[in-house]
Amino acid sequence: MTSAPSIPPAAKEHELVITRLFKAPRELVFKAWTEPQHLVRWPGPKGFTATSDKFDCSPGGFYRTCLHAPDGTDHWVRGTYLTVEPPARLVFTHAWEGDDGNPGPETIVTVTFKDEDGQTLMHFHQGVFTTLASRDGHGEGWSQSFDRLEAYLTEVSP
Repeated sequence: MTSAPSIPPAAKEHELVITRLFKAPRELVFKAWTEPQHLVRWPGPKGFTATSDKFDCSPGGFYRTCLHAPDGTDHWVRGTYLTVEPPARLVFTHAWEGDDGNPGPETIVTVTFKDEDGQTLMHFHQGVFTTLASRDGHGEGWSQSFDRLEAYLTEVSP
């Protein structure tokens, strides 16, 4: 019998895990993550807006999005979709662009969606971060984004 490889504790602490239950059907929550008309409505912390520069949500497809902060600064993020399994799972890379336009450290994001009696249990995993401060900053940003996603799903749910 083969056992699963263990992940060193240091690696685990450099990962972000968030689980949320949304009062919306799984298909709608998945679309909110994978269709541009939805995806520009909720990402980013409170007060931010988003625009999509490039968006190809298919395996190997590239995305580039700008989060516009209330203070007028722009934050560009980019990545590649690795796995797209509607309506159950997404895997993509995530890297912020520096002022020079080059990507910074890259993480892998995995999001799964499970039907829970007409609601959606979303499990979000991102890692491995280079610092705990980066992990914690992303945790705060994603948590606020998911609050915004919850509000948006309430607006668009049937």
